[in-house]
Amino acid sequence: MSAEQGDSDYLSGHQEYQQVFEELVVVRDRLVAEVVCSQPLLDQIHVQHRESARNLLYYLALRRRDLRPLQIRLAALGLSSLGRAESHVMATIDAVLEMLQRLLDKTTDVTDSTESSIDFNTGERLLAAHAESLLGTAAPGRGVRIMVTMPSEAADNYELIYHLLQQDMECMRINCAHDDVEAWSRMIAHLRRAEHALGKRCRIVMDLGGPKLRTGPLEPGAAVVKVRPRRDEYGRVIAPARIWLYPAEQPAASPAPADACLPVEAAWLKRLEVGDKIRLIDARHSRRSFRVVDCLDQGCWLEANKTTYLVPGTTLRLRSHKGKKLRATEIVAVPARENCLLLHPGDQLIVTRDQTPGRPEVRDSGGQVLTPARIGCSIPSVFDDVQSGESIWFDDGKIGGVVEKVAPDQVQVRITQTRLQGTKLRADKGINLPESQLSLPAMTQQDLEDLSFVAQHADVVELSFANRASDVEQLQAELQRLDGRQPAIVLKIETRLGFENLPDMLLTAMRSPCCGVMIARGDLAVECGFERMAEVQEEILWICEAAHVPVIWATQVLETLAKEGMPSRAEITDAAMGHRAECVMLNKGPHVLHAVKTLDDILRRMQAHQTKKRSMLRELRLATHSSGKQDQDGHQSNVGNGS
Repeated sequence: MSAEQGDSDYLSGHQEYQQVFEELVVVRDRLVAEVVCSQPLLDQIHVQHRESARNLLYYLALRRRDLRPLQIRLAALGLSSLGRAESHVMATIDAVLEMLQRLLDKTTDVTDSTESSIDFNTGERLLAAHAESLLGTAAPGRGVRIMVTMPSEAADNYELIYHLLQQDMECMRINCAHDDVEAWSRMIAHLRRAEHALGKRCRIVMDLGGPKLRTGPLEPGAAVVKVRPRRDEYGRVIAPARIWLYPAEQPAASPAPADACLPVEAAWLKRLEVGDKIRLIDARHSRRSFRVVDCLDQGCWLEANKTTYLVPGTTLRLRSHKGKKLRATEIVAVPARENCLLLHPGDQLIVTRDQTPGRPEVRDSGGQVLTPARIGCSIPSVFDDVQSGESIWFDDGKIGGVVEKVAPDQVQVRITQTRLQGTKLRADKGINLPESQLSLPAMTQQDLEDLSFVAQHADVVELSFANRASDVEQLQAELQRLDGRQPAIVLKIETRLGFENLPDMLLTAMRSPCCGVMIARGDLAVECGFERMAEVQEEILWICEAAHVPVIWATQVLETLAKEGMPSRAEITDAAMGHRAECVMLNKGPHVLHAVKTLDDILRRMQAHQTKKRSMLRELRLATHSSGKQDQDGHQSNVGNGS
């Protein structure tokens, strides 16, 4: 290369350094100016969070523009591209500027050391300290805590809580939407007993129920019960259906699982003997017979070898095994089936403002709809905030629709999304209105009543459906009013509005000495769209890391494993992603102990590979056994290349 070419390359490189330097100085100056304007807001932040709040404001200012062109230029120069600046924004920018100043031989320092009080180590240390303050100390060898939601049976099952704590559960979550004060007290007493026995500590996290926007009741379905035997693949009966008959005058629960429990006249029931046959004509006008197999003081067991449909008034005719034909009786009652609305794309659904039981659509003989399906809503006032054209979702996003018309007494919805064969909508299923600006308060009257118990017993209170800074202020004010021990605050982000207002809510929560965020991914996925969920949860992680606020990764983590005993491949990957948070929450299930053990193993493995967004380059075994590695004699190894 000629000297002229070398000089040209040097000048070109020097010019690129200068341009990038100037652009980064502009970025830094803008960050400093915006945060200076926010000083009154910073003055309200708790002293423990003030520098973290400043870092959050830097980060928000940094992310208000598209940095990708600048990042590409920085990376091409071999400099940091600012992609890991979350916990130490100004320190990252200053480090790059300092390097550029050296490359450019600049003597004037454009950085102000007073603006970079949080250096690289301090940011990570603050987040770790806040996580320990909120969630307790993580188990040795694992940096991420495990939280487990208590099932109702935990109130009477000390062994469950003991074994969960033994498996290194660090946080016990009690959902106040379920059970009551007495049950919560017993759960807490079991935990304290287990802590004493094991010499461990565990945080108590209590989740306020919040406003539950759900479908109303439905008219009862048909009063019919179907009993059928179990058959093999050839249709042969391998286990008969079992029917429990009990006296209508003195109801008695079946002493064992039954396919049907039916009330009949007591005097007739007393005549039954083992071996008797009962003949009947079922609801399909099919002739059937049952055999009496056991008689107890409180009722009798029958067995059936054919599928039978039973309704109230079905006549049972007794024929004694001794050949005598005795008098008949009738089935007194049959429980009505749970009703549902079967909805398809294009169907119309009327959502009413009252709690009048809903009903399925009615069609004429030609299949034309005479009256559309109807269902009520648990909080009718929400429709004051709904407008035509906005989306509406039911049952965790299984059914989607668009609001076509808002009337004083009802809302007309056009169904747009279901399964191909249609989807059933039942009573007490969730409703989401992600595009509507709902004015619902985050705390209900029930939450305010529960809060006195929560403040007294919980280490952490979770605010469900946190949507605005005013919701956080209300919780803080209520805790101050109670004037007792002040639990830490966790904001549950489960709506689109809550996600969009997260920075403001965080800055409000940081007025308290200890706070955190839960990514409640169930409702949040419905609200923001399933296709956006990965993006949304990433953004929440970034914002919270910038604020040094710990995050709880929640909803359906290892859910198939907890409920059925075997995980799916997808949820193992999802659980591994939870390592990016400070805590991972498991839900209840019969196999929750197995789920805790599996999650513990996943988190321990992942921390050797990943810290937040940074990949950790531990020794890679695949590289050790690669085909390019030579053995001690200098020969090429074939291990790892399929040979």
